Amino acid sequence: MGKRTRMRGTRWDRAVVVGGGHAGLVTARVLADHFREVVILERDAVDETTGAHPHAPQGYHAHAVLAKGSQVLEALFPGLRAEMEELGAPVFDYGERIDFLLPAGLAPRCRTGVRVQSFTRAELERRLRRRVMALPGVRLLPSARCEGLVMGRPGTVSRVKYRVTGAEGAAGGVSGGLAGEAAAGSAGESAELEADLVVDASGRSSGLDRWLADLGVPVPGKRVVKAKITYTSMTFDRPEKNPPDFDVAYQMMFAPGISRGGVILAVERNRWMCSLFGYGDEAPPTDDEGYLGFARTLDNAHLAGQIAQRDRPESVHRYVNVNNQWNLYHRSKAWPERLLAVGDSVCVFNPVYGQGLTVAAMEAELLRDMLTGLRAKGQGLDGLSKRYQGRVARLLVAPWTLSSNSDLMWNRDGRPLPARIAHWYNTHLFAVSARDPQVWTRFVGVVNMVASPASLFHPAVFRKVVAQALLHRRSTR
Repeated sequence: MGKRTRMRGTRWDRAVVVGGGHAGLVTARVLADHFREVVILERDAVDETTGAHPHAPQGYHAHAVLAKGSQVLEALFPGLRAEMEELGAPVFDYGERIDFLLPAGLAPRCRTGVRVQSFTRAELERRLRRRVMALPGVRLLPSARCEGLVMGRPGTVSRVKYRVTGAEGAAGGVSGGLAGEAAAGSAGESAELEADLVVDASGRSSGLDRWLADLGVPVPGKRVVKAKITYTSMTFDRPEKNPPDFDVAYQMMFAPGISRGGVILAVERNRWMCSLFGYGDEAPPTDDEGYLGFARTLDNAHLAGQIAQRDRPESVHRYVNVNNQWNLYHRSKAWPERLLAVGDSVCVFNPVYGQGLTVAAMEAELLRDMLTGLRAKGQGLDGLSKRYQGRVARLLVAPWTLSSNSDLMWNRDGRPLPARIAHWYNTHLFAVSARDPQVWTRFVGVVNMVASPASLFHPAVFRKVVAQALLHRRSTR
């Protein structure tokens, strides 16, 4: 329906979301308010009891929803924080219950006003999936793999091609109430879905570049910063007697001298989630004895202390594909109408910085605001796609800069000047933060994306950082 003929407040007919992980679920939640029907195509055999889906290998590792992400999720899913807290996922002040080892020493234990909650990604996705599937008009097609896109009028995506890969998908297509032309009848059968809007949320393994090429759309370039960091993770029971005075213990890595790190988080059902990480050849072992031995090499002794209290062996998962990658879709001059890309389909971050879940939630919030504005004005969807990808790019600048600049410093052969300047500043900022609660509090706000990075360059902070740098220079002469 065109811009001039559309009635204000009228919902569009159907949106299709490719990918049923975290980014797909929060996006579907937003779309359900603006479309009569939302169909989620998920290649794995998932249902409302599934946690992190199998094709998300990072789902087995420690995750964080930063304070900003928690705020957005609570707005989209009211009561989610309390629901998770009932399961034992703690809510706490970032400065009071985190034992955070900076490169220059332990961060101050102080109230920061930044409230966070720790839990497993599996439980988060399970809770989100149940809520999204309960929304009117939302249909989940499991075991359904997207194979490409189809244009209707020139330059406009109008259909999604998919193939059912298991009985679950075929059943979902029928019981989900899709139109007869849309539903695949049996495993292995291809089908197409008409859509007023298509959103690719299929993650780092997305086939979007290939789908665009098949349509004759030039694929824009991408930025890649290799992290060369390996994660090895497990969950295990927390001790019921004499619980520690922290909910998170963390040792950050920092190039070039601190090449090992780790984090342990209190999560739901009285468990610990622990991830150990190392740069290059220093990959944390996966055997029980080696895992504990690696933890004992860290300067934050709390990780090894809790790991040593395990009363039985636990499954260990390793993850090595942690490169930062930004697909520059906002630069495409031929980007199709009615097509959006979100989450890891657009930008993948090194998970050590805990940005991915929060950025995906913020992208969903952005889409909600833009769709609300279009409906209020009685406008159609044409023009939305390019504007949205442009605004997503602006949203990504700050987290990308933080993640990529830090990882670039591991590369001894090519450290661009901006990364070296940022590294110099951060080195002395961390030294100040370790003894100054006010500076630490500012840093916490920036890391949690509730404060602008510019706050770390406020004159009150900048003077302290420069003074620290001068002091360090004199002491090392």
